[in-house]
Amino acid sequence: MKIIKKANFHTHTTFCDGHSTAEEMVQSAIAHNIDILGFSSHSMYPFSSSWHIPVNNVEAYCAEIRRLKEAYKDKIDIQLGFEADYIPNITSPDKKGDYKDFQPDFLIGSIHYIVKEGGNFTVDDSADSVRANIANFYTKGGDWSTLDSRSYVHDYFEAERQMLEKGNFDIIGHPDLIRMRNCVLGIFDEKDDFYKEEVKLTAKAIAKAGVIAEINTGAIARGNMDDVYPSEYFLNLLYELGVPVCINSDCHQAEKIDAAFDRALALAKNTGYQELTLPNNLHIII
Repeated sequence: MKIIKKANFHTHTTFCDGHSTAEEMVQSAIAHNIDILGFSSHSMYPFSSSWHIPVNNVEAYCAEIRRLKEAYKDKIDIQLGFEADYIPNITSPDKKGDYKDFQPDFLIGSIHYIVKEGGNFTVDDSADSVRANIANFYTKGGDWSTLDSRSYVHDYFEAERQMLEKGNFDIIGHPDLIRMRNCVLGIFDEKDDFYKEEVKLTAKAIAKAGVIAEINTGAIARGNMDDVYPSEYFLNLLYELGVPVCINSDCHQAEKIDAAFDRALALAKNTGYQELTLPNNLHIII
């Protein structure tokens, strides 16, 4: 039986918004003693954006990851995947749906977009952009005294719960991404009862869906937030519900392939986890 000590299933390259090539990521993973490397290009197939993999590049992406899988098979196990955005009534992370023709080894399902009547925005855009969109969609005429922070929080987590119900994927990505810009903007308080209730409902939906929740270190690696996703409160709920977890770096730069893994591992252990769970029924004892 192969013993796995370290894995990362959340890796972005120059095929989407990453800053390193796929081969540079592989070489860095080997140097950092990673046993399994999963590539997860941003995707909203059959559509694309400036930071998602272009539709006409998906085949080339799959071919390159499979080439690397063969070329480096004696040194590392490489897995082909996508980080697939859920956009209501438009796209869904579904291995038997939009992604079936590419036969990915795994899928990450993520929410970046909040979709409102008259427009949409990503909750992890620049702080100025997120603030402008919140003012547009969640205040009356830009008057911050009318801010409806509850609706903002609800819309984000409700989209996740819809994705969990409708999708067919392996890992839920950064399940409380909405926190990233909040540490600057202060739109909501994570200690408020309404926020905790949304997290509780989402934790239950994750458990029901039977997916793996990642402990994502990407915000630390990129200096956006001095914490992992999910929060300690959220992770404790997941543990109580028996939700399996893995550790992913959400890597965009090869040199940060395992950024803050030690911190995420300590949090997992302190929560009570004794193993990490990977797609395809693989495990890491911690």
